[in-house]
Amino acid sequence: MHINMRYLVLCFLLFLMLFIISCSSEEGEDDDDDDEDGDGKITPADDEYVVFAWNDLGMHCLNPTYDEAVILPPYNTVWAQVVKRGNPPAIVTEGLTLEYKFAENTYSSGKTDDLGAKFSQFWENAETLFGVTGLVTDTGLNLEDPTVHNGLTGSLAAKDDHFQVNGIPVVPVDDDGTWNPYQDIEITVKKGGDVVASTHAVVPTSDEINCDKCHEAEEGKSAFNDILENHDEEHGTSLLSQKPVLCASCHGSPALGTMEKGAAGIYLSAAIHGAHASRGAQCFDCHPGQQTKCNRSLKHTSEDGNCEECHGSMAEVASSIKDGSRTPWLGEPKCVTCHDGIAEVDTGDALYRNSTGHGGMYCTACHHSPHAMYPAREDIDNYQPVNYQGKAVSIGSCAACHERSRGEGDDEFGEEHGGDNGRKTACNICHTVVPTNTEKWPHSFQWKSR
Repeated sequence: MHINMRYLVLCFLLFLMLFIISCSSEEGEDDDDDDEDGDGKITPADDEYVVFAWNDLGMHCLNPTYDEAVILPPYNTVWAQVVKRGNPPAIVTEGLTLEYKFAENTYSSGKTDDLGAKFSQFWENAETLFGVTGLVTDTGLNLEDPTVHNGLTGSLAAKDDHFQVNGIPVVPVDDDGTWNPYQDIEITVKKGGDVVASTHAVVPTSDEINCDKCHEAEEGKSAFNDILENHDEEHGTSLLSQKPVLCASCHGSPALGTMEKGAAGIYLSAAIHGAHASRGAQCFDCHPGQQTKCNRSLKHTSEDGNCEECHGSMAEVASSIKDGSRTPWLGEPKCVTCHDGIAEVDTGDALYRNSTGHGGMYCTACHHSPHAMYPAREDIDNYQPVNYQGKAVSIGSCAACHERSRGEGDDEFGEEHGGDNGRKTACNICHTVVPTNTEKWPHSFQWKSR
């Protein structure tokens, strides 16, 4: 009997402790909801909709000039998913409109920077370089729908399970002249004209392609001119007389929609990586950059970007493309290479950025863009997890999408979240009851403790 009384006392104390923690947690959440500093949750738990948005690649470089050799245009793509919170939640694409704008950037043409950019040349030479006639200033290309040219404000198009805007021609210069490779895009969700949700995301864009580290610039001519001269000397071409020249016009580049190797018989990626593999070049010389440091996922980066850990050396990139084992932009690293044994991490033939998991959510909705997976170095990258769960880690809070995830009302123990499979215990004060079928849990509940 004495042992049973001690057991009952311990159970009561445990219950009291959990109840106090629960009350404290709820008070803290109320404070966070009113937090004007953005340090805690600022989206009320009873909002009907929640929106996740991200850049498709997590990095993007563009040419600073478009009158000599040209590698890439100003082109950024943003995806978003809207979830109607509930039990169960539902991904919604009908009956809503998604609008976007940039906080500090309303135009691109006419801007310059200390790197010598002349972005207006893109629109001046759009027909010569990309075969697009009459491209309106401050609108961009569109590889998926060439009839649609998006600007720096507008709407995201509804797809089957997400919203998307292609080819935003944003440049890394704010309206006040500040060089800023991490542009802040605001996504607003409207229903019948009323705003029902909004969020912020990063649109990375940098013109920090440091070709002049090796290619000597002449007065009035950039390093890109030296590239054309060297190409003419080494390969017997006459590119200098054809300026401006799009490199992908001869060397196939899937990044620009050219899936074949092109007239040169070698992909642009293989040619560039192969030519620079033994010349002292580093990844951040071309993939932006020493200032931008575009690979900013804190668990996946280092001072030099840690690019080779996932992509291999420049020589390996070139050789794997040449032997056919890799197609540039389509044969990318896989998460399962390092994160083995976790359910749903192996996405098969699909790229991480195109894959879905728990409840049809894209991997990038909860883990963020490639090269910027949570937690990220730039605070603006972490806006959504901090907003939705109060911490800059992968979004794992059930309450972000699931209504009443902790139980509500006077009877904290009364809600059975798993239906017939649910069980009521004292742990429900802080821990959600879920179906015993763990296959319905994100990654089958195999993630590691934080």
